[in-house]
Amino acid sequence: MGEQSPIIKLDATDSTNLYLRTLIKSQNLPDYSVVVTKNQLKGRGQMGAVWQSEEGKNLTFSILKRFDAFRADQQFLLNICVSLSIFDVLTTLAVPDVKVKWPNDIMSGSAKICGILIENILKGRLIDHSIIGIGLNVNQSQFENLAKASSISSITGKVYNLDEILHMIIGRIKFYTENVETKTVKQLLPVYGDILFRKDKPSTFEDEDGNRFMGFIRKVSPSGKLVLELEEQIFKEFDLKEVTLLY
Repeated sequence: MGEQSPIIKLDATDSTNLYLRTLIKSQNLPDYSVVVTKNQLKGRGQMGAVWQSEEGKNLTFSILKRFDAFRADQQFLLNICVSLSIFDVLTTLAVPDVKVKWPNDIMSGSAKICGILIENILKGRLIDHSIIGIGLNVNQSQFENLAKASSISSITGKVYNLDEILHMIIGRIKFYTENVETKTVKQLLPVYGDILFRKDKPSTFEDEDGNRFMGFIRKVSPSGKLVLELEEQIFKEFDLKEVTLLY
């Protein structure tokens, strides 16, 4: 395992992903370096969604992952690894009905408790390094204007030690991403597919033009697209920007 990578703790920052990305330019940080903050001022989720977090109650952090020849066309593998890491930890903490809402949210039942934002820095056809941003609602109990958000504590009734959960997540991310260059998306896709939120359930979706339609989530393709079964047994793949699951 070598030396412990540093964990940089901040009282407040705009975004841990941005802080880590800036830091890499001036320092040669080792693999699995972490930036964690008590208060993220401008947290953002996928597609510019704002991530709300109460100071000191939740885990907001970013991890640096360096690669040796990790092909950009396999980048969805990293999403799978991070999602499975969070899934494992939440399951260990006895959080019920944990599922992955494609592509970047982790749910307990119908409540969102975690968001993931991965930024890949490319060098030609390879990913040189990635910054894995994670926002996990741990001990927060109030969620203004966010009907579908919750926290581990709200669901289980227990209060958690943030550092312990942070170390658990780092441990699982190391477990899944160690030698990730030698793995393929196809190897891990079946496990990921089994824990998809609303898989095989009739669901309502909205396309980028605001049109609503019904469909069933059947799987995710190796390139990370959502495969839906529409009317008359038509299967169609959707990219991140092309479809939103409305439940």
